[in-house]
Amino acid sequence: MQNDRDALIAGLIAMAGFLKANSQIPISMAPVIIRAFPSSGPDDQMCAEVDQVAALLGTEIDPDNVLYGHYMTCIDFGPVRYEFIAILAAARIRHAAVHSYRDCIQTDNT
Repeated sequence: MQNDRDALIAGLIAMAGFLKANSQIPISMAPVIIRAFPSSGPDDQMCAEVDQVAALLGTEIDPDNVLYGHYMTCIDFGPVRYEFIAILAAARIRHAAVHSYRDCIQTDNT
């Protein structure tokens, strides 16, 4: 786990240095988002993990996303954002139901 973390951080630093040194390379002004998720488990356990990360970040839980079943916190560094998100059981069930019809409808492409 620590090796993965170290590799991600090293990659981000290397990419930032590369882009700074090569200003002719185009970049998008769209935000860059790094998302992380708690271990799978019951909603209350995942929410507790998000609460712990929010405390470490000094951030709050985003109330707008709770409506959609995403219990999350985030912190921004300019256009770069770190999000820690628990996707709650009801949201996972809704997603599975919606996607259960995927590939069931065929369009006539003639």
